[in-house]
Amino acid sequence: MLSSYVRQSWKNLRRVDWVIIALFAVLFTLAALAPEQFSETLGSTAQSLLGIAPFLLVSVAFAAYTRASGFDQLLTKVFSGRMIMVVAVASVFGAVSPFCSCGVVPIVAALLAAGTPLPGVMAFWLSSPLMDPEMLILTVGDLGLTFAVARLLAAVGIGLLAGYATWAVQRWGWFDNPLKKVVCGCSAKTVTNPGETRWAFWQEAGRRDTFVKEARSIGLYLLKWLSLAFMLESLMLSYVPAETFSQGLGAGWQAVPLAALLGVPAYLNGYAAIPTVSGLLELGVSPGAGLAFMIAGGITSLPAALAVFPLVRLRVFVWYVGLGFGGALLAGFGFLLV
Repeated sequence: MLSSYVRQSWKNLRRVDWVIIALFAVLFTLAALAPEQFSETLGSTAQSLLGIAPFLLVSVAFAAYTRASGFDQLLTKVFSGRMIMVVAVASVFGAVSPFCSCGVVPIVAALLAAGTPLPGVMAFWLSSPLMDPEMLILTVGDLGLTFAVARLLAAVGIGLLAGYATWAVQRWGWFDNPLKKVVCGCSAKTVTNPGETRWAFWQEAGRRDTFVKEARSIGLYLLKWLSLAFMLESLMLSYVPAETFSQGLGAGWQAVPLAALLGVPAYLNGYAAIPTVSGLLELGVSPGAGLAFMIAGGITSLPAALAVFPLVRLRVFVWYVGLGFGGALLAGFGFLLV
């Protein structure tokens, strides 16, 4: 009797949407204790969501379309056996794409939901927040051509490392079905027949239903988690600026692993990172440590990790964080040796 009650209570708890509760809890606390910060956080979160809305809408529509039309099966076939080229192209494309560490999440969700192999997605995922053409120009202007080239090479190199390392590990049987079931959905399985693609899916009622269900499921899931991530981002920028993480860094080689470790939770938007690192260099921090701090903060900041964690399975999440930290280490030490 008691065990049955406990099991039922546990099931009820699992049905509670803790993300929505957390969102309202943060807003209620700020409204009661810090009204000025409440307005700033609410405005910043809304602005970030508005800025990412086009990418979110396109990626959700793409993910739903691939499910409803059966294009996900075709994508899987196209990318099978071509990992060397897929990872290389994804790394370069990521380095020139205009996505931040949170902004790339909807694209990653759409690609994984479409059945795109994880190595290519991981290459794009890690290289994308680190560089884009505008960021390259700004880095040259503030940190110099040498640092800008090092950052560009690090973006592409980390993408290649992430993609090929994931491919190697995946061949051992890891990372099957990397996306969590709650994101993937299962409605398409009852509509799409193996090997059959219907580009004009709207001509079939079952596929239309699949599109609506997938779009609603993935869209709401990403929206609530990104809202919480952007809210945390705003609070971190207000109360825990990046300079706090950088205090105590030195100029020697030992500063590189410390910089990478401190950079992992720090939120370093690609553009905001430029003046931050410039200030560190003026204080005597080595360029290698500055680059490691910039790379780690760009990939695995707390807001980005919060947006990623509910998206993929735990093993993939840990791998993602490890690749971000390891890539930052390699970039920092590499820059010191040049």
